[in-house]
Amino acid sequence: MAQFLTAREVEKLIRNGHPIPADAKLTPSARDYLTEHGKSSLNARPAAGPSAGSNALKAAGVGVEPIVPDYEYKWTPGADPKAPEAIAAFFTSPAIETLKRRMVDMGRRMWEKDYTDGNGGNITVRVGDNLVLCTPTLISKGFMTAEDICLIDMDGKQLAGRRKRTSEAMTHLAIMKRQPLCKSCVHAHPPHATAFAVARVQPPTCLIPEADIFLGKIALAKYETPGTPEMASTVGEVGKDNQCVLLLNHGVITWGKDVEDAYWKMENADAYCKTIWIASQLGGEIGDGVGGAKARDFIKIRKALGMPDNRDGLKECELCDNSDFRPGVMCRVPDTPAEPATSPEVEALVSKLTEEILKQLAVK
Repeated sequence: MAQFLTAREVEKLIRNGHPIPADAKLTPSARDYLTEHGKSSLNARPAAGPSAGSNALKAAGVGVEPIVPDYEYKWTPGADPKAPEAIAAFFTSPAIETLKRRMVDMGRRMWEKDYTDGNGGNITVRVGDNLVLCTPTLISKGFMTAEDICLIDMDGKQLAGRRKRTSEAMTHLAIMKRQPLCKSCVHAHPPHATAFAVARVQPPTCLIPEADIFLGKIALAKYETPGTPEMASTVGEVGKDNQCVLLLNHGVITWGKDVEDAYWKMENADAYCKTIWIASQLGGEIGDGVGGAKARDFIKIRKALGMPDNRDGLKECELCDNSDFRPGVMCRVPDTPAEPATSPEVEALVSKLTEEILKQLAVK
């Protein structure tokens, strides 16, 4: 008679490295355990029928081609809704509702990481030739709901949404207009990267592979008043060739192919700046990092991942040029002899000056 295995028994078998008996049947809870934990050791016949085992195998990722999740929103060119009814239907469609919830999740993650305070930061996702989802003005990014998200066109005109869109969406749109690969932007004030922006210090390159691969060169954009056309134009020009831009005396903006990609780059930027800040205080030599030859590898990987890199045409000696990076000076008291020597000439001069001072005091 076939043996029935409970979830606890299956868990014990797997934990101890034992296979599940081929003639065993699984209780529903045991099947759920295997599905939830993605175990590939499922070779038992299920109690619920012949098709349940194959379904569990598929759910556990056994015998299927592994995938890389892709959250990029792809629209049909020239198919943007125009009429109010069509815009409303599009704005409330299942695909757009999924994107809204993802934007809300990114906002919560930014808030939990201390990347935003008060109503700071904003998020956009391009969803058409002339359509962009964006976060509203004057709202904490940690407490948004899907109902708070707005729909605007590429000129910033609001098309849908019960809350007013953020004025800083224009900066995001300026990058999107110049760079078709930009499908989502995230703006925030992560403390360490923003510190570099306030100090007007450009982070060095070629020091950590992950930063060079996923961020490329971190660029600087001169200060302009937030929300103004001047800021949009300035950041748009810098951002079209750089996926991470430090806004001097303001914060950071990153972009990617989808909202999670853009948010990841914000995490990458702040972690990198934090590491560089700590490393620069250790007294070691930062220099040119891994060197130009290895930096070429970073650029190749970026391009293979579909990310642009404006360093592609630079010479190897230029790829890791960190000569402008000046970390804080570390002062060191020089060693001094235990009994500093004095020369007869110095002693005679001191004696003469002392006598002259005493004479002047006596006259007075």
